[in-house]
Amino acid sequence: MPMHNRRAALLAAAAGLVFAGAANAQVDCPADLDGDGELTVFDFLEFQNLFGAGDLRADFDGNGVLDIFDFLEFQNLFVLGCPSGDIISAELAARSLDEFPFADYVSAFNEGQTFTVAIDPGVVTPPSGLVDVYIVADKTAAEWDADPSLTDARGFAQPSNFSGGPSTDDNKVDQGGVGFLNADAGENIGVPYDIVIDANNNGVLDGGDIIDGLDDAGMWLFKDLTTLGPAARTRIDTYTASFPGIPGSRNQQRLTYPSDIASRTDVPVVIIAHGNGQDYRWYDYMHDHFASHGWVVMSHQNDTVPGIETASETILRHTDYFWGNLGTIAGGALNGRLDKSQTSWIGHSRGGEGVARAWRKIEDGIYNPVNYDLSDINLVSSIAPTDFLLTSRSNPGASNHHHIAGSGDGDVNGSPVSPITQYFAIYERANIDEGDDQRTNTYVLGADHNDFNCCGFNDYQGPAALQIGRAEAQQVAKVAWLVLIQDAVRGNEVGMEFVQREKESIQPLGIRESTNVVNEYKAPFDLSEKTIIDDFQTGTSTGVASSGATVTFDVSNLNEGRLDDANTNLSWITSDPFNGMTRANNGQDQHRGIVFDYNGNRFIQWDLLGTTAFSDWTQYEYFSFRACQGTRHPDTAAIIENQTFVVTLVDGDGNSSSINIGAYGGAGLNEPFPRTGSGSGSGWGNEFETFRIDPTDFLRDGTTLDLSNIDRVRFEFGPASGTSRGRIGVDDLELLR
Repeated sequence: MPMHNRRAALLAAAAGLVFAGAANAQVDCPADLDGDGELTVFDFLEFQNLFGAGDLRADFDGNGVLDIFDFLEFQNLFVLGCPSGDIISAELAARSLDEFPFADYVSAFNEGQTFTVAIDPGVVTPPSGLVDVYIVADKTAAEWDADPSLTDARGFAQPSNFSGGPSTDDNKVDQGGVGFLNADAGENIGVPYDIVIDANNNGVLDGGDIIDGLDDAGMWLFKDLTTLGPAARTRIDTYTASFPGIPGSRNQQRLTYPSDIASRTDVPVVIIAHGNGQDYRWYDYMHDHFASHGWVVMSHQNDTVPGIETASETILRHTDYFWGNLGTIAGGALNGRLDKSQTSWIGHSRGGEGVARAWRKIEDGIYNPVNYDLSDINLVSSIAPTDFLLTSRSNPGASNHHHIAGSGDGDVNGSPVSPITQYFAIYERANIDEGDDQRTNTYVLGADHNDFNCCGFNDYQGPAALQIGRAEAQQVAKVAWLVLIQDAVRGNEVGMEFVQREKESIQPLGIRESTNVVNEYKAPFDLSEKTIIDDFQTGTSTGVASSGATVTFDVSNLNEGRLDDANTNLSWITSDPFNGMTRANNGQDQHRGIVFDYNGNRFIQWDLLGTTAFSDWTQYEYFSFRACQGTRHPDTAAIIENQTFVVTLVDGDGNSSSINIGAYGGAGLNEPFPRTGSGSGSGWGNEFETFRIDPTDFLRDGTTLDLSNIDRVRFEFGPASGTSRGRIGVDDLELLR
């Protein structure tokens, strides 16, 4: 069930309400033949009369013949009794957690993955006795009204017994037979299901039953997203693109499309721009992956040698040629079959900066496309982009921007040694003050620059044991691009969990468990969609948040400022508190955050001042923030491990509830990639990752916290809360609707 519907159901249930289908709040009781709402001897007499008269209303086994089996079926229904109460809508499908909040009610699961059905007794009273749990094909509320019958997609319902204890941890049942569930969605990527606890064991969704998925799917099963889709593919190795401004030496395009394109309409398009010293024919793994899922893919020669301006111009003009010449490209096979408004750009290295610059040129009116509009570009993805032009000129602005890079990149390496190689700065510029779309970062530990193409030389730098290799890096990339484009062009927002949750929380099929990926996600800037508690962009006092909230702390050496490593190396010196921060480049970018260290039990707290916009957390789906460890700092080097800490909410009456960020099965803050160079010590750039906590998780098990009156949010560090000591960076505390 999408989170906004899960939230409505949970909060309403917590208030003592129930949810029901429009016409299915109480399904008729079949054995109540006299219609008085009770099962008595008179119903037996009525059955006897109908049976004796040959009336098929007595045909309880539904075979069209009146016989002893109808009597037995009637008797069974009589013993079960009439359903009572309403259908209850609640969260059920979950990842089981070992500590509070004990269940992670997510929507995305992998094919074959064991999951649990969990009941929070603070929200819904667990049913007593042995009940049947069904996993059924997703139905809309109207479809449930029309057909409330339960058919388990595994071929059998699972008998389950919930203890009825006071904690969610007491009321979890792992589901068996998940290998029988189908995740083959064809060219789509996931299959939706609903979860039903059949409290009266009558095989029908009716009064007293609990459902996850009454309005929207309760859960989705996703296939191996690294594998090819079902569409056969046709490739045109190369053809000439003739358009004003495209150099004759850089005018070739390569095309792959579904072989049955003649039977398709509204097909999305992906356009790929290579980097300097690379080749447009080096991305066939992307061609095959996307085209097998029903998309058209074009890669083109890019004019990168002169620089980013020419690279971006080539991208703009190759896109113009493509959309203006569908009548002749591939003999006209694509003409009338594509959806221009579903175009994605992916660029690598100088091409990665080039797609960001190309977007900005259209946005600023420097380039005016002839055959497409800026609104047609749904995704701008930069692979390890250079940053030659700096600040606003290489700024993907209001685009739906994605950044992907490897920690072992020996070319555009991400370190402060040169402003040109600090690729995270382009990611930070997207949406910083004007964007109305999301941004996503996929940081692949152990990957190098050319792992994202087929044929560039191996430039890996880092511990040899941590090098993951080209094939594995491309597996990670395929998952990220597949869910991002599916979300952008087909609206499958649940798939975004693969790039929003910690990788340990949603281990993609086809990627080795040992492969480490750090995910970062920034919600749209639109303030109607979120409330910013502190993004450190306004005000310079460490005692006042950008929202005006009062900040108190006893952590050590807290500094607020630009996320910019002040020198050209990663060696730790006390005069450079933002060591390892490469998010605000070359003294010009203005993205800010805080850094601090702790050794022992310490805290930092935001007092929300009783302002309704901040204090009423019932209207939000997530509390989101991002954090990282500070590379090569003595407190980081002292404990080379992932770090955890506690998030605590306190309401206006002093009630509190706490969750450790490690509770969700992730590893907490990732330890810096142990790469040497760029000064003394070990550890590469600071690896921000995003943590998103559903505020209702703090209510688990009936805690007394009043989510409508939150007074304070506190981060607690030290041995009582997780890791004993460390150096931490924090940014972007937000409430998301």
